[in-house]
Amino acid sequence: MQIRRATSADRQRWDTYVAGHPEGTPYQFWAWQQAVEKAYGYHHQYLVAEEETEICGILPLIDFRLPWRSSRLISLPFCDAGGVLTRDPDVAAALIERAENFANGQLRAILPQKPDQTNQTNKVRMVLELPDSSAALLDGMKSKLRSQVKKPQRDGLTARLGRQELVDAFYSVFSENMRDLGSPVHSRRWIDAVVEAYGDNCRVGTVYTPQGEIAAAGIILLHPGLVVIPWASARRQFNTMNPNMLLYWSFLSFACDRGYPRFDFGRSTPQEGTYRFKKQWGATPQPLYWYDLCADHVEKSAPVTSGTSPLRHWVTSLWQKLPLPVANTLGPELRKYISL
Repeated sequence: MQIRRATSADRQRWDTYVAGHPEGTPYQFWAWQQAVEKAYGYHHQYLVAEEETEICGILPLIDFRLPWRSSRLISLPFCDAGGVLTRDPDVAAALIERAENFANGQLRAILPQKPDQTNQTNKVRMVLELPDSSAALLDGMKSKLRSQVKKPQRDGLTARLGRQELVDAFYSVFSENMRDLGSPVHSRRWIDAVVEAYGDNCRVGTVYTPQGEIAAAGIILLHPGLVVIPWASARRQFNTMNPNMLLYWSFLSFACDRGYPRFDFGRSTPQEGTYRFKKQWGATPQPLYWYDLCADHVEKSAPVTSGTSPLRHWVTSLWQKLPLPVANTLGPELRKYISL
């Protein structure tokens, strides 16, 4: 077996391997690092393991460099899950060993990948097994949920699915929502880069009021075995109209009717608000395994935990008070250095 750094010439073979693996995720496609590099300038250290000429494992890593700090390899930044993808535990161990020889870093995986370490986050991803049609999904819902799905449409809200032509509308909702949450927003360049790099493996969804105002928006990324939703937002003034329910229903019905078997609602903290929202759809929690990759001389970082420090609470409160143009100018300059 040979392990080497992948190059752009490997993209088609890499993506074919990811698409054909039952535990593959859209984040592991070559497009993710392409977007990361184009938007934020971080380079990749993607590792590929081969037996003769056949790929038998991959490990996508991004060289995440903070100012005045040493390099940190992350698999993968700005999303929930990267990590090793292989069917052979020995190949997984060899890929991780090679990564540990480079620098300290972090693996974000959906399956245990380092048996000698424990899960380093209390977060879970919420995954829904999908039936073969949206009609079957609707029929299987509890009456209360079914009513919540139908109500926005009865009230005149409409939904659209598209690609680049909907990014303006998406970003207007996304940036406003992130400001309201007190969190720096990703750059518009990042969203454009993701939509462009993923092409037909990406959909942008928008929801409009009867008056044509944008009320909610989100993005899904597609893998033959899994649909993920990295970003979804709704404008608070329209919360009583439940645009989020129509947005998620649009994505779920799209996934069902095109034969995707699973829908990943993304990362949540058990029993918090987003967890309960996702659970009502029938999604079940699956642990996320985040591990430190540390050379022997590098001190391991503390486990990832939830909770808000007084300083973070103060910064969040301050950020929420910023005018939206100011938040949208400052946010991307900070967000590129926040790997979560």
